[in-house]
Order: sequence, then C-alpha cells, then structure tokens
Amino acid sequence: MHILKRIAAYISKLAEFIKFSHTVFALPFALVSMAVAAGGMPQLRVFGWILFCMVAARTAAMSFNRLVDWEIDKENPRTFQRHTLIQKSHGWILCLFAAGGALFGTWMLNGLCFALSPAMLALIFFYSLTKRFTAFPHFFLGLALSVAPMGAWAAVTGTLLTPTPYFLAAAVLCWSFGFDLIYATMDVEFDRKKGLFSFPARYGVPAALRLARGLHAGAAVGFALFGWSAHLGALYWIALAVVVVVLFLEQKIAQRADMASVNQAFFNANAVVSGALLLGVCLDLWLR
Repeated sequence: MHILKRIAAYISKLAEFIKFSHTVFALPFALVSMAVAAGGMPQLRVFGWILFCMVAARTAAMSFNRLVDWEIDKENPRTFQRHTLIQKSHGWILCLFAAGGALFGTWMLNGLCFALSPAMLALIFFYSLTKRFTAFPHFFLGLALSVAPMGAWAAVTGTLLTPTPYFLAAAVLCWSFGFDLIYATMDVEFDRKKGLFSFPARYGVPAALRLARGLHAGAAVGFALFGWSAHLGALYWIALAVVVVVLFLEQKIAQRADMASVNQAFFNANAVVSGALLLGVCLDLWLR
C-alpha cells in the first residue's frame, strides 16, 4: 500500500507539473471537430487514438514548456514551485516519451496525420520559445491549440480540403490568443524585469485587454461560421449564445485586475466555453 501511495503521489505531481486539468481547454474542440467530421461517433479505434494523441501531444508541449522555462519559473512568485514537483531529468523523459507517443498515435490513425505530425510537434514546442523574441507569444499559443481541431478532422476524414475545420481552428486561435493575453497580465512586472516579451509587458495591460476583447469577438464569429459551415442546428446555436455570454463575463472579470479573478477567468470560464460547444454539438448530432 505504501508503494501505491507513493506512485499515486508522484502521478499527482506529474499532473500538476503539466497542468493536466487544463486539458479541458483544447480536448473538447478536438472532439467537436471529430464529431462533426464523422457525423456523430466515429469508429471506437479512431476515437481512442484521437484521445491518445491529444493527451500525448499536450503532455509533450507542457513538459517542454516547463523545462525551457525552468530557471525563469524559479524566480517568478507565481510559478516558483513548479521546479519542486519533479526532477528536471524526469521532465525530459516525460517530454520525449510523450512526443514519441504522439508520433506513434498519428501513425496509427492515417497517413495524413502521420505526415503532418512532425510539423505539429515543432509548432507546439516552438510556442514555448517565443516569449524570448516577440511580443506575440500569445498568438503562437493560439496557433498551437488550433492544431487540435485540424488534427481530429484529419484523423476522421483523411483530408483537410474543406473549410469547416479551418473556421473552428481560427475561432480556437482567437479564443486562446485572447485568454492568454488576460492571463499574461499577471506577469507584467516580472516579464519587464527579466526582459521577456509579452504583449501586456510591452504595450500595457489596458491595450492587452482591448485586444483580448476584439479577439474574443472574432472567436464568436469563427464559432458561428463553423456552425454555419457544418449545418449545425438550434442546440449548437443555443450553446454558442452561452459561449458569447461567458466570454463577455470573462472580460468583465479580467477588468478587476487581481490574480484570483484572472485565474477564475482563465480556468472556469474557458472550461465552460469549450464544454458548452461540445455539449451543443453532441446534442445536435444525437437528435438528428
């Protein structure tokens, strides 16, 4: 029993190290794309490998992010505990194992997914380096997260020659670009002190929040175009209305400018956004 408790405690630390709970942000959009592409539930084999690839790719990306920011995070009051969770060497093993798993998973899906997998890994790793040379690392985070619906569509159909997944990917990009701008407002002073680039650190918090509002408006348009292109019904549009309200409330929360409120906006509100759209799509397809 003692060994089992130690194993469970270590797994818990690994999950915290990569913020496994934040998988709820990107995974629902992959499932939305998968369900629409399949017109419902795809083959169980495809569904399983999509889940596997999503978890593996995100684990690789987040562990790489923690590793390349290891020394930076030590000095940030918000993140200084991250390096105490696991040994750095264990982080590299986790990263490499997860990246290999993602490649294997795409190979098990189809040729297109496997052919695109190196570019996918390069993109999700590249995001972690961008804060060192551009004020728009938030854009690259959005670009990395937009891979999820594109990959799921390719996994089901074996092609990306239709506009529907691109509308969803563009919406996810705008949505995550916007919420990361809000999240980055917590680190403005630290980023300036360390010479790191971020939009809030370079242009100020008010400008970042204005841009976030515009991006979330763009995300709403992108989700609407996706629903139109996919010929989704009333339940999807009801879900989208909920999403618009939540995005508006997220912006109101961000105006409070305190860390607890920003964390609330980052996690709770964004989990509702992705979850509501997934529920709307599933109910719409099920009723058909």
